[in-house]
Amino acid sequence: MKNRKIPKTVWILGFVSLFTDFASEMLYPVTPLFLSATLGASMSLIGLIEGIAEITAGLLKGYFGFLSDKIHRRSLFVKTGYTLSAIAKPLPGFLPFIPTVISSRVIDRIGKGVRTAPRDALLAESSNDNSGAIFGFHRGMDTLGAVLGPITALILLNYFTGNYILIYFVAIIPSFFALLFAFIVKDLERVTPDIKSRVGIKIFWKEASKEYKLLLIILTAFSFVNSSDVFLILKTQNVSGSDTTALLGYIFFNIIYSASSYPIGIISDKFGKPEVFISGLVVFSLVYLGFGISTNYFINIILFGIYGIYAASTEGISKAWISDIIPSHFRGTAIGMVTTFGSFGIMLGSIFAGFLWDNFGSTVPFILSSAVSLLLAIILIFIRKSSLSGHSGQ
Repeated sequence: MKNRKIPKTVWILGFVSLFTDFASEMLYPVTPLFLSATLGASMSLIGLIEGIAEITAGLLKGYFGFLSDKIHRRSLFVKTGYTLSAIAKPLPGFLPFIPTVISSRVIDRIGKGVRTAPRDALLAESSNDNSGAIFGFHRGMDTLGAVLGPITALILLNYFTGNYILIYFVAIIPSFFALLFAFIVKDLERVTPDIKSRVGIKIFWKEASKEYKLLLIILTAFSFVNSSDVFLILKTQNVSGSDTTALLGYIFFNIIYSASSYPIGIISDKFGKPEVFISGLVVFSLVYLGFGISTNYFINIILFGIYGIYAASTEGISKAWISDIIPSHFRGTAIGMVTTFGSFGIMLGSIFAGFLWDNFGSTVPFILSSAVSLLLAIILIFIRKSSLSGHSGQ
């Protein structure tokens, strides 16, 4: 790979995501603790809330990804989406009730749905032959915020024990800085009017490659067993009996995720994004197996760190993979479609995982996720071998 320079647009989007995740990740690990400890919510209800939040974002990601392709304007949706999320975050601090938490999560996810696919398309447009590095760098910046947020929450909880409401108010500060950067994001003019007129769902699906359609199926199937990370936090809390330990595990996950995203992105540009993605699925399977059988909080902390390697090997890499096999004027639609179907899977998976936990214990949902993800990795390996054999035989 010759060009590893990170463009200005990617730096700006990186800082937007850093500060947004700073705020979001102050609240993400705290919200399930707030719901269960303060508001008395069950695991099933927590799973339902997370599911509703994910499906809201997912439905909108597909639409706004398509819309950003149609008008070829990305920055408008970036600014709108981050503004909605910034407004939504502090709501439970003002009104600490379950309906407010649901409303806050839904509005925040609406913002995410509006911005995600257009932002990712803008990242793809900023890359040359280094899409893995670009998406890896962005995930690294994003996840650095996910390190700073929980650390800040942990410090606040140490001095103000059980005061979850305070954390909702403090999250306003990084949200403000996220908006400052969001409003200087500009579009890249790379698409001509005649190409714009060809954008449409039917046209996209007709022109999309077999590789993309296959990837869409695999990612959707995987999303069903990739339930919300709140279950990892709650499992660690159950094992350790400590909010602090659960948050430390989540922080460790984000540290590893942030540190490894850019290097793994570079590796994927050199050795292949499918190969890196498959490795990530295998790591996921091993981690979930570990969470399923572990009764030691120290092991759970280590598993959180390994989970960071999985995330760095799949989340940004899958988008970079899609960007490589889809032309620029369809990237918002392609990424939006994947995230829409994925959000349906995560919604159903989160609800199902909460149901299994409540009725059969915590081990069952983790073991099920481990088995299915490993099966998907094996299927992808055989598909890749078949594809490579087909090319070599031509």
